[in-house]
Amino acid sequence: AMLRLRLLTWDVKDTLLRLRQPVGESYAAEARAHGVQVQPEALSRSFQEAYGAQSRRFPNYGRGQGLSSQQWWVDVVKQTFRLSGVHEDGVLTLIAEKLYRDFCSAHNWEVLPGAGETLSHCCQRGFRMGVVSNFDNRLENVLSQCNLRHHFEFVLTSEDVGFTKPDRRIFEKALRLSRVLPEQAAHVGDSYTRDYRAARAVGMHSFLLRAAGQGEEPEVPPEHVLPTLTHLLALIEN
Repeated sequence: AMLRLRLLTWDVKDTLLRLRQPVGESYAAEARAHGVQVQPEALSRSFQEAYGAQSRRFPNYGRGQGLSSQQWWVDVVKQTFRLSGVHEDGVLTLIAEKLYRDFCSAHNWEVLPGAGETLSHCCQRGFRMGVVSNFDNRLENVLSQCNLRHHFEFVLTSEDVGFTKPDRRIFEKALRLSRVLPEQAAHVGDSYTRDYRAARAVGMHSFLLRAAGQGEEPEVPPEHVLPTLTHLLALIEN
């Protein structure tokens, strides 16, 4: 069936961009620059714990709870190092503030294979494009630094909108901004729950980016699964 799509919305992390190296490696390198030795594996484990605890205590980067997302992240970084046995607060503040800036740039992010070409082709075909991401307000800058921002009419982050995927309201906001009906829109992302199922719950089409061998949720028809981003055009143009 020919999909009459006008709008494509996109997740970012692990759909269009990915970290160049594991978080623990980036944190360990920054610590070394400040004369602090910590094993990357220890930092990766501590990060998962600190990030999880902070997300439960202050969801969506502390929006509406009096925290800035910068303070939210600085606290996560400091707690990551504390859990790994580093407690000198002065140096932790310096490390955390530097990491906050570094994760705002192409220094720590790289474009996934096929992403640039696919976005360009979609723009050339006349699709309107936007971003719907559970990200903090650095995202516009990250996309600009990675030379992807120009593809999109709008960038909706959970911090700006106040809702995180799978909440339907972040998708509804994208549809309102575009003045497009849900059935004229499709979302592309790598999470079954936050992207694929959430977009379908508001009546949008959806495509799940999933490398071969990743978890097989039975509800996803094969024609909705993208082994790579470059498979998208064939599916929306047939």
